[in-house]
Amino acid sequence: MTAYVSATAATVIGLFGSAIFLGAFVYANAARTMDPLLFNALNLVGAICLLVSLSVHFNLAAFVLEACWALIAIWGLARALRRRNAAP
Repeated sequence: MTAYVSATAATVIGLFGSAIFLGAFVYANAARTMDPLLFNALNLVGAICLLVSLSVHFNLAAFVLEACWALIAIWGLARALRRRNAAP
């Protein structure tokens, strides 16, 4: 991936992902009722952005964290979609 993303672009994408994570965290703490679909989607997008950044500025510990974060977000999205589709 490093051939496709410059170091500067990777940094900007990583900062964008961090901002999305922070936005999701603020949302989770500020919302009266949290939408799990929105929360998990934001977390997945943030994790993907940080994984793109980590493809250029690699750090194993951060990569493992973000990969796990993305997998948990995918699980949460699937769960939220199942619940939404099962609701009467």
